[in-house]
Amino acid sequence: MWPIARRSFTEGWPRLAATLLAALGSVALIAGSLQFALRAQEAVSGSDASEYFRADVLVQGGDADPDDPYAPAAGRIRLDRIASKPGVAAAAGDAAVPVTAARPDGQAITASAEGRTLLRPWVSDPRLNPYRLVAGRAPAADGEVAIVRHMSRAGKLRVGDTMTLTLPRETRQVRIAGIVSVQDRGAVAAGDLVLASPEDVRRVAMLPAGTWQSVWLKAAPGIPADRLRGELARELGGEATVRTAESVRAAQAAAAAGEGASIAGVIGMLASVAVFVGLFVVANTFGALVRQRTRRLALLGAIGATPRQLKRLIRLEALVMGAVAAAGGVAAGFPVSALITRLFARDGFDVSAADPQFGWVALAVPAAAGIVVTQLAAWRAAHRAAGISPVQALRSTVTESRERRWPRLLAAFALFAGAGLLCALAVTVRVDDPPGQDRTFAVSLMILIGSLLAVTGSAVLTPLFVGPLGGLVGRLGTRFGGETGRLAHATITRSPRRVSSAASSLMLGVALVSSVALITLSVNDRFQEAGRDVMTAEHAITATARTAEGAPAPLARDVAIRVAATPGVSRATALTQTEVKLVSPPPGGRESGEAPEPFRFLVSGAEQNGLREVLKLGGHTSSLHPGQVALSSTVMKERGLRRGQQIVVRGAHGRVTLTVADAYHDPSHLFAEQALVAPATMDRLDTNAETRAVLVRGGSAQALARSVATVPGVRVLDRDAYVEAASRSLTRALRATHIFVGMALLLALFGMATTVSMSVAERTREFGLLGAVGATRGQIRSIVRWEAATVVALGTILGILIAMGALALLHVTTGSSFLRPEPPWWLFPLVAAGAAVATLSTSALPARRAAAVAILQAAKAD
Repeated sequence: MWPIARRSFTEGWPRLAATLLAALGSVALIAGSLQFALRAQEAVSGSDASEYFRADVLVQGGDADPDDPYAPAAGRIRLDRIASKPGVAAAAGDAAVPVTAARPDGQAITASAEGRTLLRPWVSDPRLNPYRLVAGRAPAADGEVAIVRHMSRAGKLRVGDTMTLTLPRETRQVRIAGIVSVQDRGAVAAGDLVLASPEDVRRVAMLPAGTWQSVWLKAAPGIPADRLRGELARELGGEATVRTAESVRAAQAAAAAGEGASIAGVIGMLASVAVFVGLFVVANTFGALVRQRTRRLALLGAIGATPRQLKRLIRLEALVMGAVAAAGGVAAGFPVSALITRLFARDGFDVSAADPQFGWVALAVPAAAGIVVTQLAAWRAAHRAAGISPVQALRSTVTESRERRWPRLLAAFALFAGAGLLCALAVTVRVDDPPGQDRTFAVSLMILIGSLLAVTGSAVLTPLFVGPLGGLVGRLGTRFGGETGRLAHATITRSPRRVSSAASSLMLGVALVSSVALITLSVNDRFQEAGRDVMTAEHAITATARTAEGAPAPLARDVAIRVAATPGVSRATALTQTEVKLVSPPPGGRESGEAPEPFRFLVSGAEQNGLREVLKLGGHTSSLHPGQVALSSTVMKERGLRRGQQIVVRGAHGRVTLTVADAYHDPSHLFAEQALVAPATMDRLDTNAETRAVLVRGGSAQALARSVATVPGVRVLDRDAYVEAASRSLTRALRATHIFVGMALLLALFGMATTVSMSVAERTREFGLLGAVGATRGQIRSIVRWEAATVVALGTILGILIAMGALALLHVTTGSSFLRPEPPWWLFPLVAAGAAVATLSTSALPARRAAAVAILQAAKAD
């Protein structure tokens, strides 16, 4: 079989090249997705880099949150009190303040994946200093900073450049004095670091003189870190939390690794679509390749080749092509990964802090996947090749043999049954789990896999639809094209598998585009509708920078003061936000005996006087007094809380007791999704709470723009524009889907073009004979176009039905009002027109090739 396979490669490389390119594209998409997932996981986890790697003991003021290694200290601690303790060789004060950094042109510098940008003090003592200067010097004067290497790369900044820092209460211009790395890494697990002089950081953090959020300690020679920790813990008691630096590093690494695995899992789920599309496309092209060589395979059978040998021949060709595609696809995966990285960075998810991965997982897994995909795709083709009878070598044209319908029906039934089972599981998850993002994600994952099974089942049944649909197209062709239409009808119905191969690729592309378009339109329409209902303010002041989630970055609080003084403004309300953890009542235990997950929720702060002038929340929301909190009805129901009940939460300044005053709901999920408090209560929770926006009633956009013109990185948005900007954090996962679906769509269209081209090539003899009996070139091109019309009709109808079914299932199983099966009237005609253009464009060149077939070439065609 090897000499025959080698001859097939040398003589038929053009037709094999199309299949090879399809397999290479599939492997490249798999390799690029895996490479991006690995880089995202390393960027999120920060690898092993930690700012605490030289410290032995950390003393944090007050009561530290045991569940969050990144949480700021709740209290304050004096440096001189700790530095003089026995056994302490060196001590340095520390504080962390979230900031937003921007380049001189105003463009925000996105922090390393899922991280934040923190202002931290420079540590001058070399025994504790974890920062290694790679350029410049340490910050010394006020207004000088050093930045980590990732910020330098992402912001294209060098020593001596200036950048803008948006602090909690002001905006400041700073000069870059140095660029540092931490353990040879460009960022740490927490994100990016901006290092300033200790006194400068202490003032920004609003700490009294001599006090810090935490203190780093270096133990004296011969004193173990555990011993020093124990002695300090006994002496300080409840005034501070004392931990070894090693335990903090381990907690950060575990938290970051878990978050990185979660991110990689989401990206892996999206990459699974690429794997599915690759398998789909390669299977179709292999099927077309076998049909194209029907007479040659039949001749091999006639001269003694056994079915087992024919199977081995196809699998051998698949193995060789899989190996070549694997090598080329792994190499092409690096630029694909770079493209995905660049697209995600624009959306606020930057993984460039992690270098390209060259481990065995990054290289061997996609290579093995390429070989496995081609082998699986060739399995059906090899089975068909073994079933070719020798008598087919005598036929002048390639005519598909009749096949039994029941195996195809049974296979489709099994696939649809699997899809139905997953949908039933999704319904069970909805009944058992409380509403929230976790439930929606789990349900969506099941519906996604079920939809892929439904697509496969529809592809299995596609040949059964070709006959009736081909008859309809044939009648239309006969009516408008005369004899050409009748010939097209005969061509279509004689080879339903050939038509279904192209139609199934188009069906997959239409299903991908339609489902994403339907979900995107539904989500965006709901955000706009609910946002306009809730936001009664005419304008909002936001930052031009974005957070890692894609939402507008925090503002400085002095912006609200500027806006309030603008002529014509009747109300300017700063909308602040912080995250807290519910301490009491504690979360309920699980039946499995595992420790319950801590419940964290976002608290929004807004001035209560005149709140309805800028926000109209659902439910009863009376003015809140200090110490009171209004909770969303979803949180109340999920946690079993009631009005008048006292709860204890842990904020940035430790534990705070609050009274549940009211229940409300924010249908937009944009302004006060989970909890609402007055500004005085917010100061108790977090003095430096982020200012998400300033909502403005009255005044003109021009006057507001003039009032903030001197503040860099600030813009004025109307109601619709702000709702769109604020919703970006909640639709980031959907936008990530667009990237993978777009690449998968290109691969599906390439597969369809390859299948159409190969279907024309396999009928070289047929088209030449038509020319010999008087058919004109225009008539031959018309036959191909009518066949393309059948592909458009079949692929579009099935693809739209699958997309509508998937959205309807998502709506029913998630219960979300953001996933409504109410498509606009223009969507389906637009999708159909796009499918027609794509199909006719891909069939134009094959049609010209068919019309140009010479009679002598047809006579010697295989």
